[in-house]
Amino acid sequence: MRGPGRRPGPARRSRLNWKRVFLVFVGAPAVLVLLVLLAVNIVFPPAGRETERAVEPAPSVAAEPAPPVIEEEKIIIPRGANLAVLLKEKGFDNRQIHDLKESAKPVYDLARIISGHELRLYTRQDGPWQGLEYDIDETRYVAVRNEPKGITAAIKSYPFEVRPALVCGIIESSPIAAMNKVGEDDILALELAERCFGWDIDFYTDLRKDDTFRILVEKKYLNGRFSGYRNILAAEFVNDGTVFQAFRYVYPDTGEADYFDETGFSKRKEFLKSPFKFSARITSRFSSSRRHPILKIYRPHYGVDYAAPIGTPVQATADGTVTFAGWNGGSGRMVRLRHKNSYETLYLHLSRLGPGIRKGASVRGGDVIGYVGSSGESTGPHLDYRIYYHGSPVNPLSQKFKPADPVRKEYLESYSQAARRLRLILDAPAAIEAAVIEARRR
Repeated sequence: MRGPGRRPGPARRSRLNWKRVFLVFVGAPAVLVLLVLLAVNIVFPPAGRETERAVEPAPSVAAEPAPPVIEEEKIIIPRGANLAVLLKEKGFDNRQIHDLKESAKPVYDLARIISGHELRLYTRQDGPWQGLEYDIDETRYVAVRNEPKGITAAIKSYPFEVRPALVCGIIESSPIAAMNKVGEDDILALELAERCFGWDIDFYTDLRKDDTFRILVEKKYLNGRFSGYRNILAAEFVNDGTVFQAFRYVYPDTGEADYFDETGFSKRKEFLKSPFKFSARITSRFSSSRRHPILKIYRPHYGVDYAAPIGTPVQATADGTVTFAGWNGGSGRMVRLRHKNSYETLYLHLSRLGPGIRKGASVRGGDVIGYVGSSGESTGPHLDYRIYYHGSPVNPLSQKFKPADPVRKEYLESYSQAARRLRLILDAPAAIEAAVIEARRR
């Protein structure tokens, strides 16, 4: 592990002064700002910015009688209310309510309406009710229609506008704090670690003050309001002077997406660097002879201890199958996973197991398999994390793992072109700073 005082070698890129970059960006001449906007338009031409749901073409005008007027009534679900009571207040009889709920139940149980959510009722004065819509969450709603052939129901998504955005920040205490400081949500920091750099960087033990990140991410907007993130398209993280980059590429033939470095090697490896996304510190390392804190004798400690609060989620470090989940003597509540290539991982002293974690269950790397505890022979809340290879213990902090497959050869040129375009956006702030410095010298 790198020490705090280690100086970066000559092959490492010097760290940009991001506070200065932001100030320069704001005060840069208009022509330089236009360079960035031009770069965005090169990668994301206006014609390519599509919503997640295409707008249906307007129906052709036909010489037909005007359709009946359908009135919409919006209802905010009161606390403690249920659908039957609300509909009876609007003139529905018991049979209509029963038919509506039963028709919708295959796609959504309307008995589960939540207070504060919106319900929309569509009626006409001279006929039966026409429709009902209920907002499940900010992105989806259930639509029930009363048609001549019967009642139909479906879950639909709101049409989002997707806009690319460049997010830059400096690590002062944690990635989440740095993300919040530039106005972004916690989930973007988690996505950065989980999807792009979790195999290269341990986001607790490896981070250094003044590490920097740049992220090109798609943001979703609903009716002009930010509504979440979609995909990270490209990212750069400078950790203690070492530059890590990740570019998203979607295979044209299969539609599958993954992240690769600038040369096309996969960012994924067999194992993640840590069983935690964030917020854990190492208190004891792999050793052939360690004094046991309870038994007061020297014996091997074939794991790494991470101190963390009780209830902190513990993630599987690789895809695998659960071979044991339960109480195991001094190890307390424990999970053992079997992975490919003759690897096993163990997670000891848990307070409880993760959802669906039982013998025979399949898990993916990054899935929560349990929560930090102090069960068994333990002096305080922590996780004892262990890796075995062909049945023998190996040091989780020094073991070298194989990367996943690189970009397929037939798509390497296509990937290289896509990565160059994405890198153009990532490098825009540095290009602006260099241009401003050059302009001031003249």
